[in-house]
Amino acid sequence: MAHRAKAQISDTHCPRFNPLPREKLEAMGAAALSDAEVLALLLRTGTPGRPVVAFAADILSEVGGLRGLLTATPEVLRTIKGLGPAKQSEIAAVSEIAKRALAERLQAKPVLQDLSDVRQYLTLKLGHKTAEVFAVLFLNSQHHLLAMDELFQGTLTQATVYPREVAVAALRHHAAAVILAHNHPSGHLEPSAADIRLTETLTQALLLVDVRVLDHLIVTQNDVYSMAAHGLI
Repeated sequence: MAHRAKAQISDTHCPRFNPLPREKLEAMGAAALSDAEVLALLLRTGTPGRPVVAFAADILSEVGGLRGLLTATPEVLRTIKGLGPAKQSEIAAVSEIAKRALAERLQAKPVLQDLSDVRQYLTLKLGHKTAEVFAVLFLNSQHHLLAMDELFQGTLTQATVYPREVAVAALRHHAAAVILAHNHPSGHLEPSAADIRLTETLTQALLLVDVRVLDHLIVTQNDVYSMAAHGLI
């Protein structure tokens, strides 16, 4: 009897008795799950010879973690071996849910109350893009988000970002203030001299229609630079 009991106890420490992600979720809550286990719940199945948690860990390693997964383009997802169209669509849907949830938070409170939400939102929207994109967050008089428009693409200079179009968009959204934003695909976070000149030009142009520029944010995959916080606005 003692020998049998000892065998039963030792068996519980074998890897095959580790709880599956769903069982762990039910027993301990979502916060107890690793990143790979969270993704495994979404994937549901692994690949031949690769259990779902190990498969999820492989994906996260390939794309650079959960943030990389949420910002991965459809082209990147299609290159991941074992990740079929259905799973690609589910991941894209989760990414869109995250973006919309952050947008709702920005609509519900003044954006300057907590810039971390703005940073996360812009990282998800712009951080993964391989070309420069100039976007504007349009705000009401209480600084709640009204809308975000991606207005220009390509190399961004005073010649390619047209102040008149930014002003027209601000009037269309009935904005009282804006936050300018663009990404640096190179990963270099500091603003260029052209970025600073463009900010000054847009600030002056928008003042003519009584719209205030609160900040200009530079976005990379891993960080966001605030010109206002560095005294450039």
